[in-house]
Amino acid sequence: MPIAEITVRSATHKDLDGLISLLASLFSIEEDFLVDEEKQRRGLEMMLNNGRGRILTAATADGTVVGMCSGQLTVSTVEGGPAVLIEDVVVHEDWRGQGIGARLMDGISTWAAENEAVRLQLLADIENIPALDFYKHLGWQQTQLTCLRKRL
Repeated sequence: MPIAEITVRSATHKDLDGLISLLASLFSIEEDFLVDEEKQRRGLEMMLNNGRGRILTAATADGTVVGMCSGQLTVSTVEGGPAVLIEDVVVHEDWRGQGIGARLMDGISTWAAENEAVRLQLLADIENIPALDFYKHLGWQQTQLTCLRKRL
């Protein structure tokens, strides 16, 4: 299917199964995360319902989800305004290299600007070289910050 027939739009609850499938493929690359469909469904539903986040999908004409990007509004004390944390960016492997990821990132950037965000930020697996190259190609810059986490 030609890339022109791919629509980037806000996700709906009807997209959940496709989104969960994409997250499973992403988590198979990022070893820090485990696939747990129930947890992923719960998290996606929270984002769809809370009004402070956006999930964009790239879908074929028949509604098949082939890509996704999610972002959540936070507050940056450094910038003194809203910032967007991009949570998940993934395109089905059969559809990679066709500009879908860039279209998703453009879409989340537009949503961020509409919400007066002053900065986008994301975390990427340091061993996922194709993803890091993709972000650099789009003009993203690596920082000196490192991510730490503690499970509760």
